[in-house]
Amino acid sequence: MPKIVLREIVRQHAEMAAFLWTVYDHHLLHPDENPDMDEERLARLVERLDAHLDGLRIAGEAGREIAEEIYAEYPEAGELFVLRMLMEGAPRRIAELDLEKVRAYLNVNGT
Repeated sequence: MPKIVLREIVRQHAEMAAFLWTVYDHHLLHPDENPDMDEERLARLVERLDAHLDGLRIAGEAGREIAEEIYAEYPEAGELFVLRMLMEGAPRRIAELDLEKVRAYLNVNGT
């Protein structure tokens, strides 16, 4: 039986993952801008980001295709980050990332 993919739900995963990455990275670069972002809230944000990326991975090829479509529409750092996280060999969890390498990749490959 073929896998059923609800494209609108998968698209929401891609959009939210891109947004949450942007929020996460901005906070790490500018921690004093949002005093409400304590360790607990940051951990929840990372948990949500990991969950949305998992949703895209579970969707398989359709998840990658949808992420590519979104990046074509909105060629921003968050959307590129999502595409990179769906590539073969990418870390499975945000905690596994080397943030300096991620930022360098986004700077070199982004628009």
